[in-house]
Amino acid sequence: MATETVVVIGSGIVGKSWAMLFASAGHQVRLYDSFPQALEAAPQQITEKLKSLEANGQLRGKIPADEQIALISYKNDLKEALKGATYIQECTPERLEIKSGVFQDLDKALAEIGNDKAVIGSSTSTIMPSKFIGDLSIKTRSVVVHPVNPPYFVRLVEIIPTSSTDPKVTAYVRQLLADLGQKPVVMNKELAGFALNRIQYAILNEMWRLVNDGVLSVEDADTVMTEGLAPRYCFIGPLETAQLNAEGFTDYCERYGEAIYDVSLTQTEIPKMTAEGSKEIDRQLQEKVPNAELQARRAWRDENLAKLAVFKKNLGIL
Repeated sequence: MATETVVVIGSGIVGKSWAMLFASAGHQVRLYDSFPQALEAAPQQITEKLKSLEANGQLRGKIPADEQIALISYKNDLKEALKGATYIQECTPERLEIKSGVFQDLDKALAEIGNDKAVIGSSTSTIMPSKFIGDLSIKTRSVVVHPVNPPYFVRLVEIIPTSSTDPKVTAYVRQLLADLGQKPVVMNKELAGFALNRIQYAILNEMWRLVNDGVLSVEDADTVMTEGLAPRYCFIGPLETAQLNAEGFTDYCERYGEAIYDVSLTQTEIPKMTAEGSKEIDRQLQEKVPNAELQARRAWRDENLAKLAVFKKNLGIL
């Protein structure tokens, strides 16, 4: 695998995770942030995390943590960071005006330093790329590269090109991510919410209905997923699950298609999730995990995701 010079824009949770992922594959990584305090904290945070992962046997890649740490440098000057860059991963907050501003800055800076080759990916989770890439000169080499948080432990990445994206760029990004050990999927056209969030929102909508209509408690609704659907979906997706639950997918549709349609007709009203309407769900959730304990709960989640990734790797299904 060729060594890339990767620039990660933004040193938040997702940016640091991307930096560690690219370093795990031996790439030179420059982590850029315009906020000095965030950038100053990043080296220690990344060092501690990689050392901990190594100690627990959860380190990605084949090179030791010390070597991975040495591959990551930290920059607060955008042009300096972009010199010689072959790939750029933007990880700024999920707001259209911020994404647009960052991509305009990248377009200008890359032109000024004469870098007309670097490919740019955005970590946006919902904003369609044409809205902030537009008619910039970098439009042919820009795509959305949406990871699942936290990307170090969850391997799916959605790639969404625009109509202007060079197909060779899409292919390059897909291979680059696959070489990291991620699982990239490519959307053939822009669609609001992309794929993962469209599916996630459908689940959340039904959870909202079941709890707010008094059908299930929050705990029981979540148990339907964690002890029912999730164990299967952890290894095989819904379509293969359906195939295995009958004598093939066509047989599944013949057996259950009418019932699925009839039930789906009762789900036509889309709930609007508001702060006011969320009070009962929030109350029940905080009985289990108070908001003051969310940071510890996230750490618990990440630790278990890391263990699950090792387990799946040992099964040969990663």
